[in-house]
Amino acid sequence: MTDLGDGTRCVHGGAPSPGVGDPLHPGPVLSSTFALGTSAQTPADFYGRAGNPTWRALESAIGGLEGGECTLFASGMAAIAAVFATRGRDGTVVLPSDGYYLARALAADLGLPVRTVPTTQAHEADLDGVALVMLETPSNPGLDVCDIAAVASRAHAAGALVAVDNTTATPLGQRPLNLGADIVVASDTKAVAGHGDVVLGHVTTADAGLAARIRDARTRGGAVPGPMEVWLAHRGLGTLDLRLERQATNARTLATALRAHPAVRDVRWPGLADDPAHEVAARQMRRWNGVLRFTLRDTDAVAAFLAASRFVESATSFGGLKTSADRRERWGDAVAPGLVRLSAGCEDTADLVADVLAALDACG
Repeated sequence: MTDLGDGTRCVHGGAPSPGVGDPLHPGPVLSSTFALGTSAQTPADFYGRAGNPTWRALESAIGGLEGGECTLFASGMAAIAAVFATRGRDGTVVLPSDGYYLARALAADLGLPVRTVPTTQAHEADLDGVALVMLETPSNPGLDVCDIAAVASRAHAAGALVAVDNTTATPLGQRPLNLGADIVVASDTKAVAGHGDVVLGHVTTADAGLAARIRDARTRGGAVPGPMEVWLAHRGLGTLDLRLERQATNARTLATALRAHPAVRDVRWPGLADDPAHEVAARQMRRWNGVLRFTLRDTDAVAAFLAASRFVESATSFGGLKTSADRRERWGDAVAPGLVRLSAGCEDTADLVADVLAALDACG
């Protein structure tokens, strides 16, 4: 399906060709056990921790979008843990100092040797003794970017794998495997499922041997997704193209309007032509997304803004139908207390912008 458009691939990816009278969207396979039969050959499905037809349908769809073999996990963090396991027993992991804070926390919990580097300096990282370089571009919550191809070239020369957390960009917005990355990891709780009712993650790679290791790690470690959650995410994926288009439009309009508001400073969205990240992002991203950031005076100003808004929900996830905002310093990110990561939803653009500006007026 690589010759088809984004919308077609989202709608039809992983879907079987139904016979007459068959459901167009089959329900989830909920059984944990499958009939083995009498043959000595083990069937594709035999136990719920090892495989499930509902998993394979969504894995096929996501893998088709990203250009590799996809393995689903119970959460984005479970997917990151599986990526960490690919480094083997030795070797340092390079992580973004300004990326998702729990990735760094997990690496510390696992006792991994870690070297941190800001996203914008990833192409200059010291790679001596490094086994894995994990990037997050655009970064969360700063929305800085790095040149994936440049980092991958240096990392491969040093014998290291490169993984890219693609959660913020989405599978439609960026294809890291095409840019030289070995692994893509993402939280499908966000844009892929898109409705705030699923916790899910995935890892994709074009290396068959690496894919087998990742799949074995899931089976043995047990970080398997529920079939119902996978089914819901597959249903949500069908509208990713449409949602992303509206979210990007809303983000662009909001970012432009926020720049002109006296209560706001430091507006960042890579899609703006003069954003510091725009030049690199425009080279490697196929489409823009709906996540932007800005800074208000302090914690109280953020609270007042959220209280005054009709449409902006206070929530820590992003990529959903409804616009949400999160004051990131509360989670320990090294940012200003008033920094807000805003995820533009699918509301009508004029309604959303009017609401946000009115709420900012109210918070002073």
